[in-house]
Amino acid sequence: CAVGPMARDVDSLALCMKALLCQEMFQLDPTVPPIPFDEETYSSSSPLRVGYYDTDGYFPLPPCMRRAVKETRRALQAAGHQLVLFSPPRIPYVMTELFLKTFFADGGRAWLDVFTGDIVDPGLKVQVNSFKMPRLVKKLLALLLKPLQFLLLLKLKDVAVISTCRSVKEMWNHHHQIQVYRSQFISRWKELQLDVVLCPVLGPAFTTGYPGKLLTAISSTMLYNVLNFPAGVVPVSTVTEADEEELKLYQGCCDDPWDRTLKQAVSGAVGMPVAVQCVALPWQEELCLRFMKEVETLSRDR
Repeated sequence: CAVGPMARDVDSLALCMKALLCQEMFQLDPTVPPIPFDEETYSSSSPLRVGYYDTDGYFPLPPCMRRAVKETRRALQAAGHQLVLFSPPRIPYVMTELFLKTFFADGGRAWLDVFTGDIVDPGLKVQVNSFKMPRLVKKLLALLLKPLQFLLLLKLKDVAVISTCRSVKEMWNHHHQIQVYRSQFISRWKELQLDVVLCPVLGPAFTTGYPGKLLTAISSTMLYNVLNFPAGVVPVSTVTEADEEELKLYQGCCDDPWDRTLKQAVSGAVGMPVAVQCVALPWQEELCLRFMKEVETLSRDR
């Protein structure tokens, strides 16, 4: 997974990037591409061509998160930007094949090492214990659960979590599959002549104890981790009483255990921040920040 800075506003994030993308930092770390911060792009006010979607077709998010995208889309249109409907391709494939097989290519051993000698959060104990199982037991479980994959949803199959890359050759082939998907995604982006993309993000904040139960719900952000695209999250609203009432009718994709767990996780969140996700192409961090700034400004004006 990729990591990035957090701040109270977009200008602070831009300040962080300016501090990192400077000559002194390039000299300290010669492996960093010496590309200084593009102030002209960040400060530009030219209209943007924005792709948007409020669901990835894989894991429907709570009503408040989809509302945030719709309201932001309308605000961007009113501000003179061009909005184009965009549909990210093959998200179930990305989650079950590309993401999981990368994250657990070694059977979860590297992930387990992180917990060595440390206290395991109660919310993660089930996952940690499952990866401590002997390889033979995992294989037997995979065989037993395979016929149930359809019932486990065409979403994140628990079976896929136990799958690994069994050889170096298979790992290289898997890496190639990611590159192929990335090229296909960029081609679709270019066909629509997009500058940036507006999309939902998982939220609002979960009730304590639930994050470890909903790995399947992270498709909205994990997509751009797999693609390695610059992306940022901007709060634009808060959960309302109307959102809470609409949540009572939420059934997700199939009203399955994951959908019901998400509903429980976000219930009672009135007043909590609601955000959207802003995405740009690789090496376009300044454009991503500029779009985030536009979204932030419009949300504050509302």
